[in-house]
Amino acid sequence: MTRLVPMASVDAAWLGMEDPTNLMMVTGLLALDGKADPKRLHTLLDKRLAPFGRFHQRVVRPRTRAGMLHWQDEASFDIENHVTHVALPAPGGDKALRHMVSELMSTPLDTTKPLWHVHLIDGHERGSVVLARIHHAIADGIALVQVMLSLTDSTPAAAPRPRRKPSGNSNGAGPLGWISGAVRLLDNPGRIAEGAYRLGRLVVLPPDPPTAFKGALGRRKRAAWSNPVPLDDFKTVGKAFGATVNDVLVATATGALRRYLEKRGEPTSGVAIRASVPVNLRRLDEAHKLGNAFGLVFLTLPIGIADPVKRLRAVKKEMDELKRSPEALVAFAVLNVMGLTPVEVEKAGLRFFGSKATAVLTNVPGPREPLYLAGRKIDQVMFWVPQSGRLGLGISILSYAGGVMLGVATDEGLVADPERIVAEFEREFKALRQKARV
Repeated sequence: MTRLVPMASVDAAWLGMEDPTNLMMVTGLLALDGKADPKRLHTLLDKRLAPFGRFHQRVVRPRTRAGMLHWQDEASFDIENHVTHVALPAPGGDKALRHMVSELMSTPLDTTKPLWHVHLIDGHERGSVVLARIHHAIADGIALVQVMLSLTDSTPAAAPRPRRKPSGNSNGAGPLGWISGAVRLLDNPGRIAEGAYRLGRLVVLPPDPPTAFKGALGRRKRAAWSNPVPLDDFKTVGKAFGATVNDVLVATATGALRRYLEKRGEPTSGVAIRASVPVNLRRLDEAHKLGNAFGLVFLTLPIGIADPVKRLRAVKKEMDELKRSPEALVAFAVLNVMGLTPVEVEKAGLRFFGSKATAVLTNVPGPREPLYLAGRKIDQVMFWVPQSGRLGLGISILSYAGGVMLGVATDEGLVADPERIVAEFEREFKALRQKARV
């Protein structure tokens, strides 16, 4: 008899958020320098994902266990069911790759099997691309980055990188700078009153204003991503204005959204939208564990501020305040409760909290040194997170090997050209750098 493991309520909450117009998948892309060997990749995935039990388990709801969701070992697990080898149509440029990534991001996973799939994409002009789609019920972004890193080597030879205690400080801060601060709150019962206040604040927040980024969703999604920008450039700009790297990144992304709306002829004066920001609540020595262990905070993005420096200062002030608050823990508790409620109650909660924001914004620090996958150097790394609460805009920031990349995921019916937001991100950072005179 195959083993049954109860699913944590917070993981069940993310599974319950699944909707045809908003698939709850984390999508990760690894662009390789050269063509990968399919057989070597299959063997590597089979061997190194095995220790993470969830990748060999499917979701079931046994009648004998009060109808609660469980993980069940897949007795007939076969790696061939989870790896697909495809090729881009000629000439295989970035546009064709964006189209394929967008199509796969819009395709649901097979729920009769373990909830993940890897696509080896050949035909790109620079080399193979490995695209992984993993359901959020398996783990959150922080844990999945650790999973992806477990597949890599520090040299072209097949020798897995030793698992090290994560520093949480690859780019000057953890994910938006909140790891250590949020975890310390777990040990401070004196913050209960403030937590209650923060819950009240979430309830009374007015809905976000209507913009091109918010509206009814369809089933087709679009993905885009930037070229790497040197991380040291962000550090230099931050130093010039007394801000962190994360402050600069978020302010630059906000400016890109402003520029995009302006070019669509939409008003921006006085406009501010909120981003739902995941905050890691794991202790640093538990970053490799699967499951979901994060809360959410609502970060105001001051699109209405035209001056890049004033916008940066407004973002820094908002982020400094959120770092000191227990809002992430409050949201984590709410997600736990939602995972125990009937589906209709959970969906009502998602609609309520989804009205408070326009986007999901996440920033994950990656490794500082270049890595290898199946013998090929990894040139670029990018990921996109699902937009829970029926949101239509996702912004992802990832640092890797001294560079920073921006990823944008949108609903095609709302924003059919996310590559323009990416282009505006690069222009906005250039303008901010000129203001800093660096």
